[in-house]
Amino acid sequence: MNTLKNKVQLIGNLGNDPEITNFESGKTLAKFSIATNDSYKNAQGERITDTQWHNVVAWGKTAQIIEKFVTKGKEVAIEGKLTSRTWEDKDGMKRYITEVVCNELLMLGNK
Repeated sequence: MNTLKNKVQLIGNLGNDPEITNFESGKTLAKFSIATNDSYKNAQGERITDTQWHNVVAWGKTAQIIEKFVTKGKEVAIEGKLTSRTWEDKDGMKRYITEVVCNELLMLGNK
């Protein structure tokens, strides 16, 4: 059960091309966002689609695969863990972000 404590699985489409950073140390970082859709019928019987956006980061070999094969609009399945971090922007304002750190990626569809 310990492996289920912080595990996220999502299937969605990339909103933009991944942002790739190659560090001097040789490490590669990929940042991107994916949209997941949930649909339901409201009280009037109309189908409503709710889109949620998720920030995703990937390191190492996973990031290198993303750099080569993943582009805007592609449907992907990812697995990873949730992380939150804070930082100060250039104006001294405290900023917060929650991200999925992707450790597995599966490319889906034909887009």
